Amino acid sequence: MRTLLTVLSFATSALSQNCTRALLKTITQDYASALKAGTPSFSSLSPGTLTYTENRASSDIKTGILSKGLKIDFERHQHDIVQCAGFLEAIVQNPSAPYVIHSQLRLDTSTQKVNQIDSIITTKGDWLFNVTGTYYWASREKWDPIPAEKQDTRQVIKAAGDAYCDLFNDKNVKVPWGTPCARLEGGAYTGKGAANDRCDVGVPNGVKLVNRQYVIDQEYGTVDIIMDFGGTDGSVGTKGLPDSHEFRVEGGKLRYVHTLSSCGKRPCMG
Repeated sequence: MRTLLTVLSFATSALSQNCTRALLKTITQDYASALKAGTPSFSSLSPGTLTYTENRASSDIKTGILSKGLKIDFERHQHDIVQCAGFLEAIVQNPSAPYVIHSQLRLDTSTQKVNQIDSIITTKGDWLFNVTGTYYWASREKWDPIPAEKQDTRQVIKAAGDAYCDLFNDKNVKVPWGTPCARLEGGAYTGKGAANDRCDVGVPNGVKLVNRQYVIDQEYGTVDIIMDFGGTDGSVGTKGLPDSHEFRVEGGKLRYVHTLSSCGKRPCMG
């Protein structure tokens, strides 16, 4: 056991050395610039095999969201040096083609280039979609770096996000709700910017949130989870809705939750 732990510790350390925050910042900036320019090619993209998905389906990067050229009105980047991954939240208020996008980017550590991009892309007709409301509330929240002495561990941050997701199928799960806590769901907001804001309201039951993949930024106390809302045996359908839940954790407690759910061709309120 000690030998295995030593190997894992060494592997994690080596990965972190290859994936500095500075490198990941450059990569997420390159990706954001490509979204704005409407080019599916950017300097940080791997010249080799690329895994590319939009709304949980394999897609052609040349004809996807990167080909459109977007005026991004709000963006926020997070960086996971342990997993060598980045995250971008982008809000586009263009009235004719509005979007709210959550993208996860993963690197090939041998080349330090992006070899996997997974995006949840929402627009008109998706769950509670209201880009004006999304921009209004997201731009007013405070997602500043957390002082080193107050940072939660990666395990605590991930566990807080998982507990929230597990609650949808098991009401006995204990979720570390913060006070205040606010959830931005589509354009709907559970808070008013007040000290007693809550985000433990309107949580359904009997729905599994499965196939989760994570980007965790310890410095900012965040975890983004891309997943299937409903899952293969959940109440939504065979595959579930393509979904992203991003969490801000402060002092082990949930402070903010941002959710995106793409309805695709399914009937969807919003």
